Amino acid sequence: MTETASPDSRSADTGDARWDGLIVGVSLATLDGADGYGGIADAALGWRGGRLTYVGPRAGLPGPEDALADELIEARGWITPGLVDCHTHVVFAGDRAREFEMRLRGESYEAIARAGGGILSTVRAVREADEDTLLAQSLPRAKALVADGVTTLEIKSGYGLDLASERRMLRVARRLGEALGITVRTTCLAAHALPPEFSDDADGYIDAVIEWLPVLHGEGLVDAVDAFCEGIGFSPDQTRRLFEAARSLGLPVKLHADQLSDLGGAGLAAAFDGLSADHVEYTSEDSVRAMAAHGTVAVLLPGAFHVLRETRLPPLDAFRAHGVPMAVATDCNPGTAPLLSLRQAMQLSCTHFRLTPEEALRGATTHAARALGLDDRGVLRTGARADFVLWDIAHPAELGYWLGGRLCRGVFAGGRLIA
Repeated sequence: MTETASPDSRSADTGDARWDGLIVGVSLATLDGADGYGGIADAALGWRGGRLTYVGPRAGLPGPEDALADELIEARGWITPGLVDCHTHVVFAGDRAREFEMRLRGESYEAIARAGGGILSTVRAVREADEDTLLAQSLPRAKALVADGVTTLEIKSGYGLDLASERRMLRVARRLGEALGITVRTTCLAAHALPPEFSDDADGYIDAVIEWLPVLHGEGLVDAVDAFCEGIGFSPDQTRRLFEAARSLGLPVKLHADQLSDLGGAGLAAAFDGLSADHVEYTSEDSVRAMAAHGTVAVLLPGAFHVLRETRLPPLDAFRAHGVPMAVATDCNPGTAPLLSLRQAMQLSCTHFRLTPEEALRGATTHAARALGLDDRGVLRTGARADFVLWDIAHPAELGYWLGGRLCRGVFAGGRLIA
């Protein structure tokens, strides 16, 4: 299959130096355009210094293949942009598999919490783990995501709920990026739940989080600020105070919004020019309009929808009608989305939310990058970051079709083979 890609995607940056690498013989899903895969058959992809230098037909290369690059690779299959997992809680200690079993046996959330389970069980485990232990437990999860195509990863804090533990989580997130050779964007989600020390004082806890923010930001540990705005989380007024503090520091915001009820969370995120509103099952049409007006991305999290056996679908038709980009992410976390594959999240978004495979792929690349405020990835275009994945598939739709299995043949971040 060949589609017409935009002229920019097929341009070449030859310069005077040889390219670092060149792959030929593949098909490209450039996603360079408003719709369609941007497919190019019998294509070539070149890069130098971590940036793409050529994206186009093999026949259009500006010289002999063996003279253009230091490394020449002949391959088959399809190349897509590197996947971007824009919502994860991948740094944590312990697990909650026992709770999963209890839920399936009919135990209520309240009963599980009384037995020592729930989010506070993860908080206890994180507080008890030193930094190296937390890194050792989190690294296999991050490696699994990378092995299935992720080259950019967002990681939230939110299981520490005190300054020292939140700092430790964010430091581990930074270390994961260094260890794996990928981009990690860190999000401070200290406003995730009430810790025991503030069990009857949500306003006081928000005051504490607001005091922590400049400390963590000053240490270079925070790229964005998030909160859980929900009846069992924090109110819109409390969230607004936190967002005002974030804005005073120049930090962008995103929000766990409208997952269980419509508190206007997505609209609140949009009012602060939020990068994204995430979950959004109960988001109203007014909030959708606000998201469209402020460029806020809707992040769909089908893993949690699946595990919790939810039935309320996000307002997908409204997002489409108003032009709100829809990203797809794993929400990898120990309680409601123990999901270690963004490609599997893409499949679940097709199955549960009826996204097309193309929408799912854009959701895990172009739109996910936008949900992190990144405009240099998520597309194969000259000048973009050389993050890409080689897949053993005959058509890009297979990425949203197969349940499990190993389709990834090579993951490149900044032009380096990392998996």
